[in-house]
Amino acid sequence: MPEPYHYVRYSWFTEVNLERLSEEMRGAFAIEPVFMPEDDRELTIVKYDRERLKIGADTLKVRLSPYRAVLFQRDSAPFSPRDVELRGRILELYPRITPTPFPISYSVEPEFEVAEPK
Repeated sequence: MPEPYHYVRYSWFTEVNLERLSEEMRGAFAIEPVFMPEDDRELTIVKYDRERLKIGADTLKVRLSPYRAVLFQRDSAPFSPRDVELRGRILELYPRITPTPFPISYSVEPEFEVAEPK
């Protein structure tokens, strides 16, 4: 069996509205907020890029920040139709494979299988 699916996508300078996305996907997918400790005194450039939301289908899960999406599986398995739907929606919202317009640190999508419909 291949490695579990793991793929990172970016939106660059377009902030994805995670509240709206959460409302849009509620009912079709499992939605879970991600709480990260914060302090107003923090001095960091990635403060606003922290993961804020986790969305899950059958085997595919996604951790989202306003500018980055991490798609992953815990265990390698064929994608279900719901997994394929979630992957497609996330790739629409996060269309970039690099964190910046400069060609550094790019992400390559791994191969995956789709389960036969029952």
